[in-house]
Amino acid sequence: MEDIILDSLLDVIGELFSDEISIAVSNTKEYIYYRPSKRIDLKISAGDPIKEGTIAHKAMVTKQKVSEFINRDIFGIPYLGMAVPFLYNENLKGCLVAIYPALTDGKSVVTLKTTDGWIPIPFSKVVYLEAKDKKTFINSEELSGTHKYSLQEFEYLLPKDSFIRCHRSFIVNINHIKAIYPDTHSTFILAMDNDERVPVSQSYASYFRKLLGF
Repeated sequence: MEDIILDSLLDVIGELFSDEISIAVSNTKEYIYYRPSKRIDLKISAGDPIKEGTIAHKAMVTKQKVSEFINRDIFGIPYLGMAVPFLYNENLKGCLVAIYPALTDGKSVVTLKTTDGWIPIPFSKVVYLEAKDKKTFINSEELSGTHKYSLQEFEYLLPKDSFIRCHRSFIVNINHIKAIYPDTHSTFILAMDNDERVPVSQSYASYFRKLLGF
């Protein structure tokens, strides 16, 4: 019964946070709950050990709230988070972690690799990104090329007021969407202003609709 109550409580805690924020709860040794967001997913699973250097580990070592940027060495992608340790009878029992979509680090271009070299493209001119054949393709208003970063890394780097993950293989710039058409099984097809078509998968459809307000 206590496990059922705990699971229900953790789900309620998750509901208190925006669906753009990933939530993790741990005891002193391992994660016991994780709810990923569409913006950033550290691929944590219940039972994974608390690694040294993570924000959860730092909060429990100091027994204080910690809010900081963590580089990509731990989970493969950088993240910005806040962790709060919780105690019972002055004994450390675990930690609650909120993992936020971070703002960009000041860069306003993405540099494409083309057959001739590398070309910096302003974010505003990027139409969409696609993961295909183990590569990330960047499609802009004028040309396309590849980049070494994964889509998940781009979710961190790109400004979240313009770029939305709409499919496991696609991120789109909403400023380049010309029209949205319904498709089968509660999905959509995006007509981009470069005459390309981009799918919105079922798992992202409700999130996509919420962000665009339709």
